[in-house]
Amino acid sequence: MRRRVLQATIAAVTVAVVLLGFPLAFLGAQLVRENEMQALSARAESAARAVDFRVEQDVDLTDRMLENYTGDVGEIPASVIVRTPDGEIYQAGDRIQGRSLSVEEASDTGATVTLYVSWWDVFWLSARVIALVVVAAVVAFAAGIAMAIWQANRLTAPLVYLAASAEQLGAGQVRPRLEPSGVEEIDLVAAELARSADRMAARLAAERQFASDASHQLRTPLTALSMRLEEIMVATDDPDVSEEARISLEQVERLVRVVDDLLASSRRLQGGTTEAVRLLEVVHQQEEEWQPTFLASGRRLVVDVDRSTQVLATPGALAQVIATLIENSLRHGAGTTTVRSRPSGPSGAVVVEVADEGAGVPDDLAPRIFEREVTSGKGTGLGLALARDLASADGGRLELAQRRPAVFALFLSGVPASMRPDVVLPLGAVVSARMDRRRR
Repeated sequence: MRRRVLQATIAAVTVAVVLLGFPLAFLGAQLVRENEMQALSARAESAARAVDFRVEQDVDLTDRMLENYTGDVGEIPASVIVRTPDGEIYQAGDRIQGRSLSVEEASDTGATVTLYVSWWDVFWLSARVIALVVVAAVVAFAAGIAMAIWQANRLTAPLVYLAASAEQLGAGQVRPRLEPSGVEEIDLVAAELARSADRMAARLAAERQFASDASHQLRTPLTALSMRLEEIMVATDDPDVSEEARISLEQVERLVRVVDDLLASSRRLQGGTTEAVRLLEVVHQQEEEWQPTFLASGRRLVVDVDRSTQVLATPGALAQVIATLIENSLRHGAGTTTVRSRPSGPSGAVVVEVADEGAGVPDDLAPRIFEREVTSGKGTGLGLALARDLASADGGRLELAQRRPAVFALFLSGVPASMRPDVVLPLGAVVSARMDRRRR
């Protein structure tokens, strides 16, 4: 969205400059040229009147009398030539070398007054107008881009939080709370998301309460039934009755264990939303998503993650944290970006490191790199802060392990053997979708 806002603004400013700037520059240059030629014609008329006055008063014409018409301060220098009817020529001002523009005026006494100016002098005056229009276009571009960046930041920040809340809602954290953003459409979506979260929370609470109540209500009669069957086994002398009572007691005890397991499962579901996740699957998904962007930028994205590494995390949150780190490396880093994993300590924890070959994090920015709205100017300053919050929500932590070159480390909890997916839910046979496609 940020890129689209910038592109739309730049396109609008470009259209405005093309439709208004170019015609304005052309008309301005033409107007300057016409004004200068009119001013030159006025000087020629004034010189012609002066010649007529001297001829009528029988005053001799001289070259010096024409110097007043060669141009004052702020006017284009001109060469003035007067040709009288008897063939005499009077001149004032330096002769124009090269390409020139001229204005000719005939006096009442038959003399011809011609003023020559350099074509380049008139051209540079017109070029000044064009330069002013170009400067105005550059200022318009800068103002439009600045406004687009401000508006994009204003729109993307609440959308980032909204996406994070939707991710948390999908992961089972069903009570997201968002502050009003000031954008009516985004606030409407956030309000509807909050209402959906409340409805989902109410349903989950009702289901959990029902499971808990049902388990407790079932355990009481089952306990009483077990006690009754034990009394029958002790009181009867008939071996067949005793055997049937023993078998029934075993079935009741099995049913009690099932009820206890259901109650324990209900209680576990009320805890966190983390699960055993294969780290390579999450990282590989991000690699497929970001690899084309890295190739377009002339850079490489390398993944070095053990296939057997498993972590305890929320899949959506973990994917978003890794995506944020990769995007941060693409935007602020340089060279090859590497995503690697390694074990950390005897507790079975796992560290995911995202590193590049860029200049690193500035010293004044490093202590505050995870604070909200802290950025080097190329982003909104929200991504790393949100990523750290998501990591903390799953019991992990996100740190800046190295400043130069930048290395971000994500510490995650390892998966106990009893919770590995292969143990909890073994993999089944591979089912091909080709048969279904043929049937379709």
